[in-house]
This record gives sequence, C-alpha cells and structure tokens, in this order.
Amino acid sequence: MTVSAATSAITGLPATLAAAQPAGVKPFRKTLDQSDFLALMSAQLKNQDPTKPMDNTEYVAQMAQFSTVNGIAQSNTTLDAIAAKLDALIAATAAKTNAATAAKTNAASTTAA
Repeated sequence: MTVSAATSAITGLPATLAAAQPAGVKPFRKTLDQSDFLALMSAQLKNQDPTKPMDNTEYVAQMAQFSTVNGIAQSNTTLDAIAAKLDALIAATAAKTNAATAAKTNAASTTAA
C-alpha cells in the first residue's frame, strides 16, 4: 500500500479523520509517569481479592522500583544538561584558540614582510 499525505497508512481514512480522538482520551505515550504509576497502584488496591490482600512488602518494592527509575531519569536529564554545557564550553574554547592562532599567524606574516 502506498502512503500519501492525504490518507492514513493504517486505516486508509483521510489523515484528519485518523488523527481525531474522542474527547477525554489521552494521546498515546511511550512512557509512564508518576501519575500513571499511582493510578495503576490504586487500581490494584481497588481490584484485589479482599480475602487475599497483596502483601505490603510488594507495594513498598514497587514504590522503591519506581523511585529508582525516576531518579535514574532525573540523573540522565542532569547529565544531558552537563554534556550540552561542556560541548558549548569546548566549542567556545576551540573558537578562542583558533582566533588566537590566526592572530599569531597574521602577526608573524606582518613582521616577516
């Protein structure tokens, strides 16, 4: 099937219809955040078997795992920001070094002439 800008590749519907979503439906995301985690945990509590409740240690373990993943994500964001600043610093240093080298070369050629 050929894909064009006018039709959706999946359904064959016009792209404007394929992109439309019912009111109240969240757009698709590839990742979950803290609110999604809490909603899932609340659903677990509401739907568990009252005669066999889930062990508290399982909930604590889930919360610890989420906190760990959240901390890793924040660390990655911080490291990305540090890397961007270092890249900018390296580029500025290289530009300054190149300018100084060019000035020395011009000065040397002027004195030699």
